[in-house]
Amino acid sequence: MRHQLSFACEGAALAASLDEAAGGTGLLIVSGGNEIRSGAHRGMAMLAARIAAEGYPVFRFDRRGIGDSEGANGGFESSGPDIAAAIAAFRAAAPHVSRIFALGNCDAASALLLHQPLALDGLIVANPWTYDGEAEEADEPALPPAAAIRARYLSRLKDPKSLLRLITGEVDFRKLFRGLSALKAPAAPAAPDSLAARIDGAIAALGAPATILLATGDRTAQAFMESCPSALSRLPVERLASPSHSFAGDDGEWLAERILAALK
Repeated sequence: MRHQLSFACEGAALAASLDEAAGGTGLLIVSGGNEIRSGAHRGMAMLAARIAAEGYPVFRFDRRGIGDSEGANGGFESSGPDIAAAIAAFRAAAPHVSRIFALGNCDAASALLLHQPLALDGLIVANPWTYDGEAEEADEPALPPAAAIRARYLSRLKDPKSLLRLITGEVDFRKLFRGLSALKAPAAPAAPDSLAARIDGAIAALGAPATILLATGDRTAQAFMESCPSALSRLPVERLASPSHSFAGDDGEWLAERILAALK
């Protein structure tokens, strides 16, 4: 059964939803960007029902200034108090829950990493946002990461139509070689105060277990893989060959299965 409730965060009333279940391990879903707690196309609401049906209570909320919540929207970098208050509210609303894992996608994943330590037993971070600036401001970066460009070239070289264009001279070889040469240039290291560097440092300092989920065709995931390569060797990583940033459609079942595996 799903209940609507509210809780306080620094003087503001925040709206929340609790999908009840009998299990002692719960899932806190933190919304990314400026999405409300139901998620894109109600994706998070459906995910919550799916996880709760397996016996795990699920708590979702709108941070300050988003959806039905009061206060000013300060973006993901100022959402630490919101997340901490949501954890406390989850425990109060479901006192039988002894362990809480948190799921965040995009800048919600980055928020969970940056605002540690939090009273959580584990993290599930999907497609962490590493571009400086709010995700809502640049969800389609002007310049794709080198990994995205490389993947594009490889897919085209596997396409018979593209190969035919090469043979018939329809492709500008000078442009092609310039693009391939640019990929050989070493990537500039992230500035120490950049979001990517701070997320990499946060992962290195994590005190709770965590799993990284990546849709390998998604630009945000590709940028994370390129700018935080050492993080991929520190934490378990699950990869899905999909361009869906929000794990839409059939990808939602893959996401649910990985969450359930982490909760167990």
